[in-house]
Amino acid sequence: MAIVASVLVGLAALLHVYIWYMESVRWRTPAIWKRFGLASQADADTTAPLAYNQGFYNLFLAVGAALGVILYWTDARDAGFALAVFSAGSMFAAAVVLLSTGRSRLRAAATQGTLPLLGVVFFLLALAF
Repeated sequence: MAIVASVLVGLAALLHVYIWYMESVRWRTPAIWKRFGLASQADADTTAPLAYNQGFYNLFLAVGAALGVILYWTDARDAGFALAVFSAGSMFAAAVVLLSTGRSRLRAAATQGTLPLLGVVFFLLALAF
């Protein structure tokens, strides 16, 4: 269970690094801002500071999740568990918040939230067994 949880949380971390890249590095690229539902380059330019900031939130969650998984497999198992579950749980919570903005965000919320949710579930199962 712990191996599956670690892989899922690790994949969630990688996904959130990619989200950081899109939001903080490539935001003004038409392919990216269109993916996020913006209508124009002007909209992308206007929202770039917000996206930049949001991207770093995703990066920090990814770092926390990855560090948690690494620590879990060392002598700091309890700290790793707490950090991995907290970070992945925060990723899932962010997906729920995204979904609360409208049904049109269902696909994005599912993409963002499924791996971390499953990772948390499997870490909790690993704790129970």
